[in-house]
Amino acid sequence: MGKPLIAGNWKMHGTAESARNLATQLSHHKFQENAVEMIIFPPLVHISAVSDVLANSRISLGAQNVSQYPNGAYTGEVSAEMLVDQGCKYVLVGHSERRVVFGESDQTVAEKFRAAQNAGLIPILCVGESLKQRQQDATFEVVAKQISAVIDLVGLDKVCQSVIAYEPIWAIGTGETASPEQAQDVHAAIRTQLGEAGRLTTLLYGGSVNKGNAAELFKQPDINGGLVGGASLEADEFLNIAQLVEA
Repeated sequence: MGKPLIAGNWKMHGTAESARNLATQLSHHKFQENAVEMIIFPPLVHISAVSDVLANSRISLGAQNVSQYPNGAYTGEVSAEMLVDQGCKYVLVGHSERRVVFGESDQTVAEKFRAAQNAGLIPILCVGESLKQRQQDATFEVVAKQISAVIDLVGLDKVCQSVIAYEPIWAIGTGETASPEQAQDVHAAIRTQLGEAGRLTTLLYGGSVNKGNAAELFKQPDINGGLVGGASLEADEFLNIAQLVEA
């Protein structure tokens, strides 16, 4: 099975001060020796401040987005090498908000995945279906297509060396959550698509994860942890969720 992880996506929230305060609260937590790896994804402009706070902690740092280009005349973009320079270990690629709000295609996501890995970052590849697609029984087809686009570009082995997060679009920020059975079915399908090479790939669930539903989700055999949104902005709740992931 994959390595247990819990990741907190802070999205576009907070100031530098609130980001430092939240990171400080998390870093002061007394983690058990076998605790899961915790990753936090602050807004880009707060990465440097949070990196300083986490310097001597067990918490890993990640970025919410990355350019598919290594460098050049791309105003407003941030390269994977820049993120590494700021202390990042992970980066989200293909989050539903990037796909839906900003129009990122499967191909663009795959190119960002490649750029991240080439610079030494660990991509967390986000995949998931819309409510309409689920109602049309297209969930498995949509998720498989999103993963296949990355496999086609970088190869199966490199995809299996990443982290994959299933986040149904209809459950993100809505308070709705896929049932443990629904989530497990998709995670099992992902595991099957990856084959033997993906036996140890970490698979996360994301989509309105909170302390009330996390335990049942994380009990599922192919779910190795969670990608948490709003609940990660409260230190106590995020830590409570993290403790539910079996190390």
